[in-house]
Parts: sequence; structure tokens; C-alpha cells
Amino acid sequence: MSELQALLFDVDGTLADTEEIHRQSFNEAFAAAGLDWDWSPRRYGELLAVTGGKERIRHYLENEGIPLAPPQGLDAFIAELHQAKTEYYTRTVGTGGMPLRPGVKRLLLEARQAGLRLGIATTTTPENVTALLVNSLAADSCDWFEVIAAGGVVPRKKPDPGIYAYAIPWNPRCVDPCSAGACIVPGFVGAGSAREVLARRFAGRARSYGGARRFEKRGQTPFSVPFFPRQFMNSPG
Repeated sequence: MSELQALLFDVDGTLADTEEIHRQSFNEAFAAAGLDWDWSPRRYGELLAVTGGKERIRHYLENEGIPLAPPQGLDAFIAELHQAKTEYYTRTVGTGGMPLRPGVKRLLLEARQAGLRLGIATTTTPENVTALLVNSLAADSCDWFEVIAAGGVVPRKKPDPGIYAYAIPWNPRCVDPCSAGACIVPGFVGAGSAREVLARRFAGRARSYGGARRFEKRGQTPFSVPFFPRQFMNSPG
């Protein structure tokens, strides 16, 4: 197994527990638009099965049978509503009230000190990523990451593995799958898609999903998919 050289992170639920602020921001955007929708924590938890904010709104409309015929068209209406939600979210995170998960800052600092390369693969918007990093980590922390693959850089959201397939080639060692040395730290929804794309790219000579799984069971894959190393979980910073 090759030496670990890179860490690729998800954002929501991984770097920080942001989902409650996302939920509140959706509700603020709904109220500002004159809509009587209110996503409770339980309802929002169910909606998290749909990745992507715009996709979540569309799913809600279709699932609830809400008839809407906005003059600008439904796609434009959803995009405007989601943009308003993003503005509420970044404003809230901009106050510095969203701490990183325990151990995250320390993990990132020690990874940098060790010379590991850092990247982000997420389907949240670039504005959301920037707001969180700048206000909860460090003013220059966006520069800590060599790649920030965010938002609509791929046509399909998680659990489709496209965002990982897009981000992983930033590591030039990926040309040689057996020496990639990449560790993906995904959120809950991204875990399956991370494994899928890694199985495709990094499973040595297995050349099949079944082979990739056998390769993994022998402990020979050059990757792992944890939340965080245990020693960081209860440490300060």
C-alpha cells in the first residue's frame, strides 16, 4: 500500500454540522418569497436523501403535489429561491457562529504540516464553501486546498460519483492507480459514491466492482473512507 499523500473532504456534515443552518436558511428564503412552506427538522431530515438544494426544492414540490406556475418558469423560480437561501446561509455563517466539527482544524493543520495535499469535493455551492472556510477555519484557508470541486461543476449530484471523478485527477499520482495514496473523507450520502469511483479508479488490476470489493477486503486498496481518524475525534481544535 502506498503512503498517504492526499485528503479529499466533503463539507456539510464532515467539516462542520451545517445542516440545521441550511434548514433555517431554506425557511427564511421561503418566507421572504411569500411561501407558507416550513421544513421542520424531521421533514428536512427526510429531504436530505435528495442531494443538492435546487433538487431538494423540486423534489418537495413534486412530492407534495404543489402546483406552481411562476411567470419566469419553474426552473428560474427554483434557482432564484435557492440563491436567496444561499444568501441567508452565507450571512449566518459569516457571523462566525458555525464551528468546525471537533478535531477538524487540528487534522487539517497537521495534514498541512505533514505535507499532505488537501482537496474538497462537495455538491454545495462555492459560496457556501468559502463562507464556512473563511469564517470558521482561517481567512486564507481556501488556499489550503488545491482543488475545491463544488456546486454545478458536474451535471449530476451525489450519490452519483461524478464529483469525485472530477476532483480526484487533481492528484497527478492518480495516473498510477496503485500509488494514488488518496483518502476520501465523505459525508453520509457521499460515502457510497466515493467508494464507487475509487473502486473504478484505484482497485489495482481488479477491473470490476466485484474485484474491487475483493481487493478491499484484503486490505490492499490505496484508500480508506473514514469520517475522521479516531485520535482526532475528541481532540480540541
